[in-house]
Amino acid sequence: MTSEPHSPTGPSPTVTDDALPGPPPGCPAHGTGPGGLNRLHEAEDLKELYERLRAEHGPVAPALLHDDVPVWVVLGHTESQQMVRTPGQYCRDSRIWTPLKEGLVKPDHPLMPHIAWQPMCSHAEGDEHKRLRGAIDAAVSTVDFRGLRRHINRSTQRIVNRFCELGEADLVAQYSEHLPMAVMCHVLGMPDEYDDRLVEAARDMLKGTETAIASNAYIMEALGRLTARCRAEPANDFASHLVNHPAELTDEEVREQLRVVLIGAYEATANLLANVLRQVLIDPRFRAQLNGGQMTVPEAVEQLLWDEPPFSTIFAYFAKQETELGGRRIRKGDGLLFAPLPANVDPRIRPDPTADMQGNRSHLAFGGGPHECPGQDIGRAIAEVGVDALLMRLPDVELDIPEDELRYTESIASRHLVALPVRFTPRPPQDVMQRPSHHNDTPPQQDWHIGAGRPETAPEPASAQPAAHLVPPPPQPVPVPPPSAVTDPGPPRNAWQRLLRWWRGY
Repeated sequence: MTSEPHSPTGPSPTVTDDALPGPPPGCPAHGTGPGGLNRLHEAEDLKELYERLRAEHGPVAPALLHDDVPVWVVLGHTESQQMVRTPGQYCRDSRIWTPLKEGLVKPDHPLMPHIAWQPMCSHAEGDEHKRLRGAIDAAVSTVDFRGLRRHINRSTQRIVNRFCELGEADLVAQYSEHLPMAVMCHVLGMPDEYDDRLVEAARDMLKGTETAIASNAYIMEALGRLTARCRAEPANDFASHLVNHPAELTDEEVREQLRVVLIGAYEATANLLANVLRQVLIDPRFRAQLNGGQMTVPEAVEQLLWDEPPFSTIFAYFAKQETELGGRRIRKGDGLLFAPLPANVDPRIRPDPTADMQGNRSHLAFGGGPHECPGQDIGRAIAEVGVDALLMRLPDVELDIPEDELRYTESIASRHLVALPVRFTPRPPQDVMQRPSHHNDTPPQQDWHIGAGRPETAPEPASAQPAAHLVPPPPQPVPVPPPSAVTDPGPPRNAWQRLLRWWRGY
């Protein structure tokens, strides 16, 4: 952004600005820089800061990044849509960013890994964007979602089997950070690469630690092996379709697109899955709506995409020409942050931020325009099946600490739940080929009700019950059969059960 005195963001910082003593933490002025502009990276509560900026400046507000680099934050829902849907005015190519061209953004700037131009679809535009994005979209279109849901169920079984007998777990470190990686490795065509080390490398890279570069190299080596294998022996997987697309991507381009898909889908889905599970555990009304059938699991996922989008802010868009946005004069070369978190609660489109948004997909959690997330339906499937399957396996799961003790790591980009400790009744492992269920370790129900067999007949397990039946029946005073005594429940007996069985991947 330019530093002329008439710019809304004010002049560039000087040495004397930095030498002035800052206000103490907790003071309303804490975290402000030259011209009284807020430093986003110093905000203790980014959600609160965004609302304060909206009240002070409207839908487009000036702010500062690290090293007091000026930037616009787009807070309005309409303005965000206008920005992402008009590639003739705004692009993702940081090479036109004025602070970068003027040397204000140093090579070691903390946000350079996010902003620096790279040969991938999320930074390209025009014909190059069409070429790269067309290859990704074509690969995504080959995904068999029925088979994908079946694999998510089986991955859930494997992961839950690791801790189901303990009666306690951390659903972040042991579940939500593992399930998306296991599924994405399968989708890309590298299931053998999935292990704890790959998960740790992804988390380390996303945290930006001192070993992040080495972690990125480890991931790129795995993607390089995948690319070489797909060149030599193409298969029916995402990477092979990318390699063999008519766009004729080079090996470097293939690896870069695979990294974008793997890491983007992993981080977004891990956050989304953890957020939905947290809401189920802390909000009795939310859980009751699920258990009572007033809300389906897909609707619960969509609600969290409104309330807690996986990415708070996305870096970054850049003005290709002088223009106007939200009443602000935007100069050529200005940088703008796309911020789904405040845009989703814009009071002009959502006067009551606590209102249910069931059935409404106009949120901005997956972006929009040419750079809208290409794998959003894969992410939705992982979250939906991952939540449903976990609750089927552990229907009495409860939070093991007070809600106010939950901790988060927060950056400008995202708010990540650190841990989600839970307790539940210990249960035996299940065959990964079996549908996730709690009926293999609870007594059969004796009294008759709609949808169940008559008392004089053998009880029929609920092979694919909807979300309304996530809560198990009360225990009866009969012996619990050992896991080995459980028999296959057999095929579903009615059209509704057959439909649910197909939807869940069985």
